[in-house]
Amino acid sequence: MSLLLEREDATLEVVDGNVLTIRGEADFDSAGPLAQAGRHWLADQPESAKVSFDLTGVQIPSSAVLSVLLVWVRSVQRHSLSLQRVALSSALKRLMDITELAPLLPAVETTCVEPMQTPR
Repeated sequence: MSLLLEREDATLEVVDGNVLTIRGEADFDSAGPLAQAGRHWLADQPESAKVSFDLTGVQIPSSAVLSVLLVWVRSVQRHSLSLQRVALSSALKRLMDITELAPLLPAVETTCVEPMQTPR
């Protein structure tokens, strides 16, 4: 695990060597720094490297998070990388469906993780 950005509201880490992972609120205040830190990391990857994005730890879905995701997708394309997987929370997946942005993800696999149910 490599920490790229740590803020009170969100963190950005590289997990397993190639998975950009956001955890926290990732709102409009943190979107710019998250996008920039991820873009710099992607630019440092060798051509044709396989990368993935994990946004299952994003607590509140927002258009700011989708903007970060689209910035990263453009960076993947610009640097001739291979986007293998995009993991979204169910709330982010719904937001992607509403905004009809899902077709813009050139990932081999886009998955949705359901929140854990609390036993009664």
